Amino acid sequence: MEVPRIDPRQLIELAHYRMPFGKYKGEYLVRLPEAYLLWFDRKGYPEGKLGRLLQQMYEIKINGLEPLIYKLQKEFPK
Repeated sequence: MEVPRIDPRQLIELAHYRMPFGKYKGEYLVRLPEAYLLWFDRKGYPEGKLGRLLQQMYEIKINGLEPLIYKLQKEFPK
């Protein structure tokens, strides 16, 4: 099975992306509760960039990789 490559710039963007609406408006995606991301996974992600980023964050969270995102936030401040 081939592992998809992620552009490092996309990971940095993901680390700094904030939720644009709803209860968690303004929160970094990495700080969203896993249950909230699971809801999107079950019901469907929004179209476009936000949906892609939410899906990536869900995968990061279920694999316990949040420390990577926090490290990127510190090493590559916005």
